[in-house]
Amino acid sequence: MSIRAQCDITAIRRFFLEPKNPRQRQYDALRAYFVDGLPSAVVAARFGYSAGYFRLLCHSFRRDPDPQFFLTPRTGPRSSSRTSAARAQVVALRKRNHSVYEISGILKEDGRTALSPTAVREILRQEGFAKLPRRLDEERPHEPRPTVEPVADVRMFSMEARRFTTACGGLLLFIPDLVRLEVAKLADAARLPGSKLIPAPHALRSALALKLWSIERKSHVMSLAADPGLALFAGLNAIPKKSYLSEYSHRIDHAGTTRVLAGWHDALAGDKLFTGESFNLDFHSVPYFGEDPTVEKHFVSMRSRRQPSVLAFLAQDAVSRAFCYSNADLRKGEEAEEILHFIDFWQKHHGHLPRHLVFDSKLTTYATLARLDAMGIEFITLRRRSHKLLAEIATLPRSAWRVIELEAVTRKFRTPRVYEKSVTLGGCRLRQLYIQDLGHDEPTILLTNQRKATLPRLITRYAQRMLIENALSDAVRFFHMDALSSAVGMKVDFDMALLVLASGLYRLFARQMRGYAEAQARQIFRDLVQMPAEVEVAPAAVRVRFQRRAHLPILLASGILTKSVAVPWWDGARLELNA
Repeated sequence: MSIRAQCDITAIRRFFLEPKNPRQRQYDALRAYFVDGLPSAVVAARFGYSAGYFRLLCHSFRRDPDPQFFLTPRTGPRSSSRTSAARAQVVALRKRNHSVYEISGILKEDGRTALSPTAVREILRQEGFAKLPRRLDEERPHEPRPTVEPVADVRMFSMEARRFTTACGGLLLFIPDLVRLEVAKLADAARLPGSKLIPAPHALRSALALKLWSIERKSHVMSLAADPGLALFAGLNAIPKKSYLSEYSHRIDHAGTTRVLAGWHDALAGDKLFTGESFNLDFHSVPYFGEDPTVEKHFVSMRSRRQPSVLAFLAQDAVSRAFCYSNADLRKGEEAEEILHFIDFWQKHHGHLPRHLVFDSKLTTYATLARLDAMGIEFITLRRRSHKLLAEIATLPRSAWRVIELEAVTRKFRTPRVYEKSVTLGGCRLRQLYIQDLGHDEPTILLTNQRKATLPRLITRYAQRMLIENALSDAVRFFHMDALSSAVGMKVDFDMALLVLASGLYRLFARQMRGYAEAQARQIFRDLVQMPAEVEVAPAAVRVRFQRRAHLPILLASGILTKSVAVPWWDGARLELNA
């Protein structure tokens, strides 16, 4: 016998002589005692039992009328009684050329033998039936089906007299600002793509409507494809479908997006929405959950990890709280220079440099800080808490700290401790502030080139940087900034530009509403915009009547409903809002 065969026999014998399963060990021990006649002490020692426990095991075995040491397989039914009962009916229905889903529906209506389409398909397979050939719509049974909506075509748009009710009535409240700002000219000036069916201004209004109405993804527009109010807003016979809206954004490169932002700033020149006094700057990583080699990994703060994402740069006017600049066409290694691109953009379209910038420590480098100081731009930024700086702060005597009082009356932490010193970073002399008792576990380290500003003013201004954090949260939740449906950077880039336009329109709208100047977009939408309306279209005027709601008096008090405006894409018909 070979050595391998001997090893196999040894392993098999060990299975019976050294049982590991408790029930098997009990069976072999009881068999050795009752069948082989071995003494109980010998059996207990061989199978690892104490003498007393083995006697108790024998006692229990004698009194068990049906001891179970082996599992008995339990066989289920060979066939389902419900399936068997319905088999004949399923076969009869198939012979009348009913589909699997039709048969399942008929059985469900019968109520006695309801079967799922999968169960019906299995019965037909067992009976040898092949799949039905695809039928024409007129060959199918008459039942409710999805409606076929018309193709968006500006040539089919008509101002003929009609009445309808729209779920997007509040969207028409933005039309006066769109007319006044001449957004149609913005699309032409930016050289956005268009066609004979959907010109560039109509395409821009259609895409902007999704942002203004808080539609998360372009595919969700299909639930409103039959709404005539959405089509009337864009000036089309029907709103473009998801395939067009998705493809349209792919046709716009970063240069086109920049032209859109430039035209937006030119249109807002007389509204003073962007004061230019101070800006909050930040990066935001839009997570991507697909697989695409062009998408790089960036740190996603909401998940505290690095993952594939599209990096977007955003600038917010600190006074109006509206986004004024965006860029999602960034690659790794280009982050530090983006602040300079924003400065060039602002100087080109406003004729002067930004006066004041506030941003985080990871936004740029110390060398760029020195360039900002050389340009005369004031800034406040954080400095990273290195081990060396934390050790220096820990060794400072208590007498070195200065207690100051902040001016914000409603602030909880109003008396922080501050230590100030001068440092040279990147060849630039800066003020460095160590701040404790500001509501954080670790000290805050600020860097600034504002040499004459007081400590309370500096700390209060940086604390206001939370405004952009709130604005980003609002953009993520209401404008669905993280609803990334494509890995193509230019698509996200155009989506960020639409975010800038929609944010500005909401801020202009909120200015007119008493008590909503500081409100976030989602609150404005919920209280004042999200409401249906009855629309009466006539060649000379479009009359919109809103239903009574709790916040309707705020709209009435603003005077916006009393204004009548001629809408160019309605052939000059006037918009009349009523309640």
